[in-house]
Amino acid sequence: MVSDAAGSYLASAYGRLLTLVADSPDVDVFLDQVVRVAAEVVTPAVACGLTVRRDGGALTAASSDGLAARADEIQYGADEGPCLEALRSGRIVEVVDLRTDDRWRRYREHALRLGVAGSLSLPMTVDGETVGALNLYTTDPGSFTDGARRQAVAFTEQGTAALTVILRQADQALVHRQLTEAMSSRSVIDQALGVLMGQQRCTAAEAFALLRRASQHRNRKLRDVAAEIITQVTGEAPQPAPGFVSPRQHA
Repeated sequence: MVSDAAGSYLASAYGRLLTLVADSPDVDVFLDQVVRVAAEVVTPAVACGLTVRRDGGALTAASSDGLAARADEIQYGADEGPCLEALRSGRIVEVVDLRTDDRWRRYREHALRLGVAGSLSLPMTVDGETVGALNLYTTDPGSFTDGARRQAVAFTEQGTAALTVILRQADQALVHRQLTEAMSSRSVIDQALGVLMGQQRCTAAEAFALLRRASQHRNRKLRDVAAEIITQVTGEAPQPAPGFVSPRQHA
């Protein structure tokens, strides 16, 4: 169990993360805040980095200071280490005393020179996929007590929940933008079809066939050809369609 004092501190930290999600749903800003708050909340940790997958490899998306950034980079260069193990396995990886831990020898030598004595790497799993690993570093061996580990796990769970929200917000924003663009294109094409139907005295299907042939012949997008037709006839660029409004926004 997390103590009352630690639980209160975690609740405060989680509140800060949720406030950040609400005020500025920017993934980069959010991740930067996550590592800074983690370094404060989990008291034995002196530094925190967040490793994420990138193009088949890994990179540090955010770090609380230079120690965490350099410790992460050592692992990427050696292609081994606790944070990569956590990212790849989806399991918590703890280093109690790096001086006697021989699991990652290429990493250990350089990390010890850097001052790292122990670490705790915790996977961040969103929708069943491990998307990152929170890496807590300490300069004192054996400093992650049972209470500290529980704090780290609780904070990582809270941070992952907030990250899930912000990623879904980003997905929704992308869908909203795509729908708006699609509606705008459809509006321009419909306007051009109306022009062609009036000029050629043809049906909508015949007008669309004409527009499509022009698009293929000129090797240009259908929307661009439609916009050119409207501009030539009216002397003005086509008017954009109203933005897409989701049911939630409408409500």
